[in-house]
Amino acid sequence: MSRQALLADLIRKTAEVVKQEGEQGLESLYMPAGLEASLPMPERDRRSDPDARAGSLDVRAGSLDALYEKYHRCTACALGYKRKHFVFGSGNESADVMFVGEAPGAHEDEQGQPFVGAAGKLLTRILNAIDFSRDEVYITNILKCRPPNNRDPQPDEIDACDAILKEQIRLVQPRLICALGRVAAQALLKQNGSIRSLRGRFHDYHGVKLLVTYHPSGLLHNPAYKRPTWEDVQMLRKEYDRIVQSDVKAT
Repeated sequence: MSRQALLADLIRKTAEVVKQEGEQGLESLYMPAGLEASLPMPERDRRSDPDARAGSLDVRAGSLDALYEKYHRCTACALGYKRKHFVFGSGNESADVMFVGEAPGAHEDEQGQPFVGAAGKLLTRILNAIDFSRDEVYITNILKCRPPNNRDPQPDEIDACDAILKEQIRLVQPRLICALGRVAAQALLKQNGSIRSLRGRFHDYHGVKLLVTYHPSGLLHNPAYKRPTWEDVQMLRKEYDRIVQSDVKAT
């Protein structure tokens, strides 16, 4: 057996141990951050394996359901071998407002839905405070699979999911996008600015207005973020109301 095949077999066996421990509610010690970088999965034949081609869409999906079916078995990066669920997105498929977070956590990986843990409950309360319900907006993440121990997404993982996210945005056609947290903001805007430098104003995302604010999990750990986040989401609601009023006048 070749060295590459031996490494691939080791990763698969390690991923199985991680999965078994996860089912027991344990955080794995077998898959520290960076293991997938030191033991990369071998390249697959992307011409004959469409499920591994998340980073290169050749045919556009006709609906979100079709997009999910096309990529929910994705293994374009090593995270695809570790997940319990591919966490695609939820909410109104024709929403005017889309919220984009960082990556699924343990609760999201378990349930297959975005923002269902403590940060998700806080996001629901924030939405309700500006007169939105989760059913009115669309919620997704930059990554569709949980990184080990909730570490920051790596560049190759973001790249692997980028085409899926772009297709989600194209299909939903939101009028406004809210990036939740530094990782989401930097991935969408393709820049390395801090939250402080990016928030407080609208950016342009391919013709769609994009607002940056803190991730709900940040608010759980640092109450000082609550006031600027409240200012941001009020700005978002005000712009949404302006768009709605403009549409009414136009008709």
